[in-house]
Amino acid sequence: METTDKIIICVGRQIGSGGHDIAQLLAKMFGCQFYDRELLNLAARESGFCEKFFEQNDEHKGFFRSVFQLHTSFADNAVYRNNFSQDSLYQFQCDAIRKAAEEGNCVFVGRTADYVLRNHKHVTNVFITADMDQRIQRVCQRRQTDRAHARKFIAEEEAHRAAYYNYYTGKKWGHSESYDVCINSSLMGIEETAKVIAHIICRRYGWDEHRIGV
Repeated sequence: METTDKIIICVGRQIGSGGHDIAQLLAKMFGCQFYDRELLNLAARESGFCEKFFEQNDEHKGFFRSVFQLHTSFADNAVYRNNFSQDSLYQFQCDAIRKAAEEGNCVFVGRTADYVLRNHKHVTNVFITADMDQRIQRVCQRRQTDRAHARKFIAEEEAHRAAYYNYYTGKKWGHSESYDVCINSSLMGIEETAKVIAHIICRRYGWDEHRIGV
């Protein structure tokens, strides 16, 4: 068991799984800075580009690749593209993730943070799933839509999310080998799922669970 006060948590999630809320609870428990869409603002500030460019391309794969990118993950390429493209936006986002991780304890939601920080010490990678019925219910409530449209939204958005992740990392989105912990939030609910994950992290790094109120 390794002991450390440095905590980085990267949360991948299915749409409607409650992953965002679980990540927020983990950030509160461990006293971490929380980054979900906040990363877009951070990347915009660091790059000087307007945040709307990052919002439009958020976890959606573009249509253009250079020849060398067909055989290597973009995050391994240290050379910036000369033209303004989704790939250059992605590189700025990677830089923002690395900078935030160096500055303090963080919880990141999505955006390939697990891959970007794969060589960083003290990172725990989590993937949140949930039963489809609950996921549909949550999307219906959030988007004020019916079940058919919610199911279609989930399928389309997860296809984009998977393509984005797979393209930039060379791995498979949602596959267990990419994560340290995979958990179904439907089994115990949002708060208890967060507590289970927190318990695992505490045991991994030798933290007293009373320290975070678990």
